[in-house]
Amino acid sequence: MTFSLKRTMAIFQKDYKDVSKNMYVSFTVVIPIFMAFLYGWQGNMTIDMHYIVFNMTLSLVGAYVQCSLIAEEKEKNTLRGLMLSPASTLEILAGKSLLTFITTMVIIVLSAYIVDYQPESIGLIAVGIILSAIFYIGLGTLLGLVTKSVMEASVVIMPFFFIFTFGSFAAGLAEKFPVLKVAEYMPNSQLVELAKAVEAGGGFGDVWTYFAVISAWIAASFLLAYATFKKRMMD
Repeated sequence: MTFSLKRTMAIFQKDYKDVSKNMYVSFTVVIPIFMAFLYGWQGNMTIDMHYIVFNMTLSLVGAYVQCSLIAEEKEKNTLRGLMLSPASTLEILAGKSLLTFITTMVIIVLSAYIVDYQPESIGLIAVGIILSAIFYIGLGTLLGLVTKSVMEASVVIMPFFFIFTFGSFAAGLAEKFPVLKVAEYMPNSQLVELAKAVEAGGGFGDVWTYFAVISAWIAASFLLAYATFKKRMMD
C-alpha cells in the first residue's frame, strides 16, 4: 500500500476539529506561552532558563497533546475504526502527529520571540528542536496507546512532564550522586547541552553527538509505539 497524503490530511483535519472543541487541551497549549512571558519579564535569561520554557513546550504540547488525541480516540472507541480503515499504520501515525508537530513548532517560535532567544546558529538549534519534537510525539503516541481515557492520559503524562522539563538540572548533581549521570543522556538534557555548545560557537562537528542521542530516543519511542499499535490491532 502506497502512502496517501489525502488520507493523512483527513486524519489531521479530524484531529484539528477535536482539539478545537477540547478546552482542557487548548488551555494546556497556552501554559508555555504564559511561562515565556513570566521568564521574559525577568530579562537576562540563561540558556537553562530558555530551555525550561522550550522543554516544557515539548513535553506539554508535543507529548501531552499527542497522548490526549490518541487516548480520546480510544475513549470514544473510534481508534479501532481507524485501525480497520484503508489507512495504513504510517498514514494513521503521521496524520495524528501532524497537528501536534505544527502546534509544538508554533508555540516554540512564539516562546522564543517572547523571551528574545537568538541562538548563534538558528539552523542547528532548529534541527535539535525538530528532532526533540519528533521524540516527544513518539512518547505521546506510546502513552496514548497504553491509556484508556483523556483523564488517565493527564495523570500518566505528569511524571514525564517533570522529568523532561526539569530533569536536566539533575545532571548538574551527577558528580555528587553518580546515579544521576544517566540524566545527562535524556533528550531534554541533550537539547540544553546542544544549545550551550552552539552558544559557545560550536558547529555541526561539535554537536552531532547530541543529534545522534536524540535520534536514538526517537527510534526507541516510535518502535515501541509501532509495536504497541500493531498489538492493539490484533487485540
